[in-house]
Amino acid sequence: MRDGLEKLIELPRNIKQAFLLSIDMVFVAAAMWAAVAIRWGHTNFHLGLVEYFCAAFTVIASAVVFLRLGLYRAVIRFMGQQAIWAVITAVSYSTLILGATVFFTRAEVPRSMPFIYWCLALLLIGGSRLIVRAYYQAKLRSMSKNVIIYGAGESGRQLLTALHHGDQYRAVVFVDDDSRLQHSVINGLQVARPEEIAQLIDQHNITQVLLAVPSASPERRREIIDSLVGLPVHVRTVPKINELVSGRASVNQIEDIDLNDLLGREPVPPYPELIDRCITGKVVMVTGAGGSIGSELCRQILMSGPDELLLLDNSEYALYQIERELQELMLELGVQVEMVTLLGSVQDQRRLETIYRTFKVETVYHAAAYKHVPMVEYNVAEGVANNVFGTWYAAEAARKAGVETFVLVSTDKAVRPTNMMGASKRFAEMILQGLAQRETGTRFCMVRFGNVLGSSGSVVPLFREQIEAGGPVTVTHPEVSRYFMSIQEAAQLVLQAGAMGTGGDVFVLDMGEPVRIIDLARRMIRLSGYEMQHDGHGPGQIEIEFIGLRPGEKLREELLLGSNVSGTGHPMIMRAEEESLPYGQMQRYLTDLMHYCDTMDCAGITSVLSSAVSGFGSHEVRHDHLWRKQGKVPRQPAVAKVAPVGSNVQELFPEKT
Repeated sequence: MRDGLEKLIELPRNIKQAFLLSIDMVFVAAAMWAAVAIRWGHTNFHLGLVEYFCAAFTVIASAVVFLRLGLYRAVIRFMGQQAIWAVITAVSYSTLILGATVFFTRAEVPRSMPFIYWCLALLLIGGSRLIVRAYYQAKLRSMSKNVIIYGAGESGRQLLTALHHGDQYRAVVFVDDDSRLQHSVINGLQVARPEEIAQLIDQHNITQVLLAVPSASPERRREIIDSLVGLPVHVRTVPKINELVSGRASVNQIEDIDLNDLLGREPVPPYPELIDRCITGKVVMVTGAGGSIGSELCRQILMSGPDELLLLDNSEYALYQIERELQELMLELGVQVEMVTLLGSVQDQRRLETIYRTFKVETVYHAAAYKHVPMVEYNVAEGVANNVFGTWYAAEAARKAGVETFVLVSTDKAVRPTNMMGASKRFAEMILQGLAQRETGTRFCMVRFGNVLGSSGSVVPLFREQIEAGGPVTVTHPEVSRYFMSIQEAAQLVLQAGAMGTGGDVFVLDMGEPVRIIDLARRMIRLSGYEMQHDGHGPGQIEIEFIGLRPGEKLREELLLGSNVSGTGHPMIMRAEEESLPYGQMQRYLTDLMHYCDTMDCAGITSVLSSAVSGFGSHEVRHDHLWRKQGKVPRQPAVAKVAPVGSNVQELFPEKT
């Protein structure tokens, strides 16, 4: 049941102010009476009309002074240093009024009475406020989560101040690497060594560690995060220094660990001069502008100052969303770029060519594609038509309209593909390689990269969702691994590749070592403050379940068809020299593929892709919804392979034995 103080806090503000004023005037009267009693040493005294007049005048005048000084504008439970000074000032003015009244009316009270009154009034009025604040904060502490602030620098101190004004977290100690700060006290908190974190967690029942090290290098951030993996705490962070300096974030915006910190490698640094080369002062168009990669491309392009930016998407809602976001971004950056939103499909070549010619488009970034592997397996004809013919029509229209640069956003799944999505993307690459063999003023190139962290349908948002729901976290296979990059990194790579392409180039990123998905899942579980479930199910434990590879998925992805690579103007971007087919042969394949897509003949589609795409010969269509409903493939019961961590992997996946 709520107590009286909480009910008072919920009253309307004007009622609370009137109540507090009444209480303060009672304190003023009580302080005057007590001052006389203390000075005379007894309470058996009689006061005349003059003395009562002095008391009444002091009470009324003090009420006016207290109101004028804004004593009731401050919220007592959040009262700070400025409010305390306001109380001292108000009591001092009240004392002066009392002293002057006593002097001019020659009231028969001790001359030291006003000085005693000042002390008593300050104790009653100020002390009551401090007691209320202390009581309220004690109640907040009992309900808030105990946290450690890692970093006792300027950001850590600002974060501590912000936490004091909230009721969600209670900082109990600083932790810092600087030996000069260790064992000192900063803003009332002890500064401990990093080696003491495990002990502090047990001692203070810590639930979260808040990283306040925005200026730390990526290597140091990962070292800190690695040292916290395995501890039973949720690790969160304040924004990085560049976001704080630019004003895009504030220190009290506590968030989960940055996706880049999960990569285990350095983000690829962009070369601004390469990004600007195909964008600054030019008319730029992005297809699939409402998608994950397309929308990030638009954000990056805006910052390079194009003359005009065209956004094309077949989803009205996605186009509306990205237009709103870009308008807000332009206001925030203080830039003005003419922006055009266009509804349309990349399979409409006539509309694409009209757009290119009308707006005199100079650079095209083609990000419109179906990218989810299982979804294309379930919808083979539509998936292939969109990815293959969407690229062909967009590229042919660009060639005819005289577009300077055409960049295809591709994927590592195009290398020796085991699924229809990967095969369709590799076929799209080969179309551009064939077009580049012709005499054309358009430079065609493609950019191939791995999985994008944080994009729609990617594994990291899925894992976070599952962890927040208490698990289980689903992993397809214990040995599955993927290359990863951030969405900002992917967009920057695409923009830089457009400047380096000479025609038919396939650019790939040196992405370091692939990441095992099971390791990523374990890392995210531990950084969220949970333990891995082994036997039974206890509080604070998350289970990992293996559900088997989805249709078309393979254990490991590749970025190159061969080993023939060369360097570029960027140390982390490579140019792959890969096999291609003559454009005439590609046209024959395209004619056959168009027929099979129109008739929704999945077997014919597969045969064309198997003939054209290296490494795709053994694929069988088994999951397409139309073919299954028409009885053209045998119905196979979909039995999910589910097993918790620690189960017998050889029994679950016999191909590994």
